[in-house]
Amino acid sequence: MPDQSVPQARTPEAPPARPAPVPGTGGISRRALLGTAGATGLVLGAAGGAVGYAAAPAGATPLTSVGSDRAMFHGKHQPGITEGLQARGHLVAFDLAPGAGRKEAAALLRRWSATAERLMAGEDAPHGDTGVARDAGPSSLTVTFGFGHGFFGRTGLEKQRPAALDPLPAFSSDQLDTSRSDGDLWVQIGANDALVAFHALRAIQKDAGSAARVRWQMNGFNRSPGATAHPMTARNLMGQVDGTRNPKPADADFDRQIFVPASGAPAWMANGSYAVVRRIRMLLDDWEKLSLAAQEQVIGRRKADGAPLSGGDETTPMDLEKTDAHGDYVVPRNAHARITRPDQNGGAAMLRRPFSYHDGIDADGTPDAGLLFVCWQADPLRGFVPVQRKLDRGDALSKYIRHEASGLFAVPGGAAKGEYVGQRLLEG
Repeated sequence: MPDQSVPQARTPEAPPARPAPVPGTGGISRRALLGTAGATGLVLGAAGGAVGYAAAPAGATPLTSVGSDRAMFHGKHQPGITEGLQARGHLVAFDLAPGAGRKEAAALLRRWSATAERLMAGEDAPHGDTGVARDAGPSSLTVTFGFGHGFFGRTGLEKQRPAALDPLPAFSSDQLDTSRSDGDLWVQIGANDALVAFHALRAIQKDAGSAARVRWQMNGFNRSPGATAHPMTARNLMGQVDGTRNPKPADADFDRQIFVPASGAPAWMANGSYAVVRRIRMLLDDWEKLSLAAQEQVIGRRKADGAPLSGGDETTPMDLEKTDAHGDYVVPRNAHARITRPDQNGGAAMLRRPFSYHDGIDADGTPDAGLLFVCWQADPLRGFVPVQRKLDRGDALSKYIRHEASGLFAVPGGAAKGEYVGQRLLEG
């Protein structure tokens, strides 16, 4: 779990006075409600991110800013990469059905793109909508699509398979379940409302039809927007502030580190990225037996506020050379935060955008919980792999976690208006 942080959505601090409701009779359509809510949210967002209330008929509950927040489907990059962490998430991988090839895959991506565009706008699915999200706004929904290594052989596109999609090397901490790893197609769904996220998952599954079948699916969560008094870096299930040094879109080298350049190869991956997905189980019973001081030594940061053990606050640069009265490094040599620093890994950097997960309690009382690790980079051989190799050689955190599933996916750039995701690959 590298020491990097995803930009967080602004947290509302004080709601303005609620405007008087607009008179009306009967119900209100989802689209009509969203039309007013979206306009209200934009104005209030520009004014400082306060909670916005949409004008609505008497008796209807107006949308808050959480519901009215909307991500755009079309753009240079796919959604779900640079947006802030969402409260709910689903990761799902599909394998193409026997006999399905390039033609069926293209039709599937066309269906999926049309569905994602509508749902992200707060509209019903194009056909067979279940009504699960009828009362909600877009809720920052994002739907992201990627291709696994096997997709290219099944569609006759082996020559278009990127070299960066070669299988990841084995790591000593891996205890991978192959049935929950890899896949021909990968979909990441995130939203700030659980029903909106589930609605999208169900629509994507139904759209797969006879062309593809689910290989594995995982559910995750993060802290809900507005749950803290002010915006702050997320915490993981170990209670640690997790992600302080994540690259930020404003950084001068952000695009170079995270996205394939427009001139990159293969051409269909222009403005795309590579997602590494890992299901990392946290051995919480063992972790929670450690004292607070011992936990902080493992991580290299204070648990309370994420500040480095060398002093300062969360954003203070870590002093790797600082020693205590005994001459020992204040930030231990094997501390997780020290090992994962880009300047300790030849500049290797990745954008982490994870979800926590909890899949119940085992028969012996052990929680099946941890992190659905998702990281983004222009090339995994320059991003994830060197950092994970370094962690493999002596990270103090490794004895408290277990990598149980893994996947690597090529995520093409965003679709232009009128296009579907992956069209330049499948029709090029």
